[in-house]
Amino acid sequence: MGKKSLFLLFLVLGCALFMNRASGFGVEMEGGGDMGGEGEAEGGGEGHDWFLLKDSMHVIKSDAGDMRVVRGGGKRLWRSPMHIGFITMEPNSLFIPQYLDSTLILFIRRGEARIGHIYKDQLAERQLKGGDIYRIPAGSAFYIVNTAEGQRLHIVCSIDTSESIGWQWLGFQSFFVGGGTYPTSVLAGFDPYTLSTAFNVTMEELGEIMTRQTKGPIVYMSNDTHSPSIWSRFLNLESHQRLAHLKRTVHFEENQANENQKKETKWSWRKLLISVFGDENKRSGDEKRGKGPDSYNLYDRKADFQNDYGWTKAVDESDYSPLADSDIGVYIVNLTAGSMLAPHINPRAAEWGIVLRGSGRIQIVFPNGTLAMNARVNEGEVFMIPRYFPFCQIASRTGPFEFFGYTTSARNNHPQFLVGQDSLLQTMRGPEMATAFGVSEERLGNLTSAQRYSVILPSPSAAPPVIKTKKNKKEAKMMMMVPSLVENLDNVMIMGLD
Repeated sequence: MGKKSLFLLFLVLGCALFMNRASGFGVEMEGGGDMGGEGEAEGGGEGHDWFLLKDSMHVIKSDAGDMRVVRGGGKRLWRSPMHIGFITMEPNSLFIPQYLDSTLILFIRRGEARIGHIYKDQLAERQLKGGDIYRIPAGSAFYIVNTAEGQRLHIVCSIDTSESIGWQWLGFQSFFVGGGTYPTSVLAGFDPYTLSTAFNVTMEELGEIMTRQTKGPIVYMSNDTHSPSIWSRFLNLESHQRLAHLKRTVHFEENQANENQKKETKWSWRKLLISVFGDENKRSGDEKRGKGPDSYNLYDRKADFQNDYGWTKAVDESDYSPLADSDIGVYIVNLTAGSMLAPHINPRAAEWGIVLRGSGRIQIVFPNGTLAMNARVNEGEVFMIPRYFPFCQIASRTGPFEFFGYTTSARNNHPQFLVGQDSLLQTMRGPEMATAFGVSEERLGNLTSAQRYSVILPSPSAAPPVIKTKKNKKEAKMMMMVPSLVENLDNVMIMGLD
C-alpha cells in the first residue's frame, strides 16, 4: 500500500509540474519537451515549433496514388482527437471499398471525385468537385473514384479518432472490404470452408475472387491491356448490386437474418460474380444516387468576413448538418500579401490548419504571456492551435496566404479578437481595463483606437520577408522578435510589433 501511495504521489506531482509549465503561474517553457519542439522555430523569433505538426507517414502508396497522414499531436501525454490525411489519386483510379474505425470529413482540394458509401443501409453516391466537403461516418463502407480526365485528385481529410480502437501508431485502422494478396480483405481471415459456406459458393470460386487483387489499396480502373479491371466492372454495376456486395461483406444484413431466410436473396455472391465478369451495366451521368446528405461547397459560400486584406469562411452544423454528428467545424482563410489575421482566441474549440497556398507565420502564446510558437509555414504544412491559446496568422510579403482547417466543435466558435476595431479590448474599454494595464483611460483609448481595421489587418512590418541568406535570416530574426507584451514606461504603453 505504501509503494502504491508513493507512486500516485509522484504521478500527481508530475502532472502538476507539466500543467504548471504551460499555465499562467510564471514558469516559462524551456528547452525541448515532448510536444515536438526542437529549439527555435525556423525563421527566427522566440518560442518553439511545438504546434507545427511534422510527425507524418505514408500509410498507403501504390502506382495509382497514395495517402499520407499527419499525426494531430499528443504523443505520450494525451491522445489527439484528430489527425490530418492527404489523399492523392491518379486519373481513372479507385480507392477500393473499405471502412474505418474513424470518421472522415473530406475536402476536395483539386479535381473531381465520386464517393460511394453505405448510408442507413443504402448505397449513397455523390459527385464532388473542388471545394466540396463531405462526411463519411466510422464503420461505413466507402470507395472513392477519380472521375476527372487527365487530372490528379487531391483530397484533405480530418480523421476523427474518438471512436478509434487505437491499435495503430496513428490511432485509426482501415478494414478493406475488397482485396486479395495486397491489400488483404477482412474476409480472408475467416476459415475458407466457413466463408464458402457463408457465400454458398465453391472453394474454387472463392479462391478466384479472393486472390486476384495485388495492386494495392488505390488501383487503376483498367489494366495495361485496357480491359476493364474487377473494380471497373464493380463500379459499372447497378447501385443495388454494389450495395448487396458491400452489405454482405461488412455484415449489414445480420439484423435481417431471419427475414432473409424466408425469401430468396436477390443478389447472391454467385450472381454478383456473374455480373462482375459478364455483361457490364452502363452508368448514367447522375451526380446523386441514393439517400444521404449532399456535399457542401466551401468555395461557393459567401465570405463571413471580407475586406481589402482578405476573407474568412467558417462552416458549422447550422450550415451543413452532418458536421453535428462528428462535432467538427470547417474553415478557410485567405490573406493578401503581408496582411494579418488579428490576434484572437477560440473559446470553444482547438483547430488544425493546413496551408493550401503561399507561406506565412503562425504565432501562438501561452497562458502565462510567453511566446509558445513563432513558426514560418509553407504549402502542405499542418499546424495545431490549442483551445483558449491566443494566436495570429501573418501572410508573407511575397503573395497570398491561404489555409484551410478543422475545429473540434460543430457550433459557431465565436472567436474573440484581442486587437482591432471590434476587439475585446474595445468592448471592455473603461476604467477597469485601464487600471489593469496601469495607464489612464485616455492612453488606453489612444492605443486601442489606433487600429482602424478589424479581424484582418494590414501589417507589412510584421509580415515575414523572403529569407535567402544567413545575413538576411539574422536580420529577419531581429525584426520578428516580439516583446512579451507591454511595458509601462512613465505611464506610456509601447507595443513592440516592428
